[in-house]
Amino acid sequence: MSLLRMRACPASRVRRPELVELVFPALNSAWAMEVMRGVVDSGLDVVLSSATGRGTRWADDVVRAGRAGVLLVTCPITAAEERVLARAGLPLVHIDPVGPDPLSVGATNRAGAVTAVKHLLALGHRRIAVVGGPRDVGCSRARVAGYRFALGRAGLPVEPALVRHADFTREGGRREAEGLLRLPDRPTAIFAANDEQAVGVVEAARAAGLSVPDDLSVVGFDDLPAATRTTPPLTTVRQPLAAMGTRAGRMLADLIAGHRPAPNRVELPTTLVVRSSTAPPNRW
Repeated sequence: MSLLRMRACPASRVRRPELVELVFPALNSAWAMEVMRGVVDSGLDVVLSSATGRGTRWADDVVRAGRAGVLLVTCPITAAEERVLARAGLPLVHIDPVGPDPLSVGATNRAGAVTAVKHLLALGHRRIAVVGGPRDVGCSRARVAGYRFALGRAGLPVEPALVRHADFTREGGRREAEGLLRLPDRPTAIFAANDEQAVGVVEAARAAGLSVPDDLSVVGFDDLPAATRTTPPLTTVRQPLAAMGTRAGRMLADLIAGHRPAPNRVELPTTLVVRSSTAPPNRW
């Protein structure tokens, strides 16, 4: 488990010496950097760690290290680990939680997906596919649920062949898009569960000799800085990643100080950002 210590600015930091464990699935993404920036802005001093290779004694190690609390970012936690932290009196807050209804901060994933699909429907698309994230991740399930809801409200069936799942990587998006674009009646638009996947979808379209957006419209989710640098610039759902980190950090600081935050579950709003990767379908 890799570790890296980060401290808040002296002017804004919480006036206590404790360090907080901030755990990501992996540290090599712009998504993680945005969340991390928000947590540090909350005033907490944090030690970064990666869940990759996290051992079964992780919770015991956190307790022995004398951490003041834990922030888990899109990471699962076992009941046994939760008991270890609870016995030691260590508060725990989730950011973009994997499981149901923990003490957490997230975004309006389902509503964001509904907005994305409604945008494609308004352009005239009717064969809209989705590349969701891993099935066991809460935000991925919510985004696919939003896709299903938007199609249902439009009176369109959800075709199983148009619903795919992959990890949140460019490679995953490209792989699933390649399969979608080989269908006899291929989709005219693909909604990807994050921007990395969406970039992979664009790459798959180009490899198949298709133009984005003339032959295929693509929508992502996150609005990372790279979304403006893709060709074409990516239409995507902006989630307030830094604000999520800041809100979760303040929630954890309240818990450390002995104050129970209300509500337990916070969802910050998402917004659709329309750029050049979406257009009306080309009636080939």
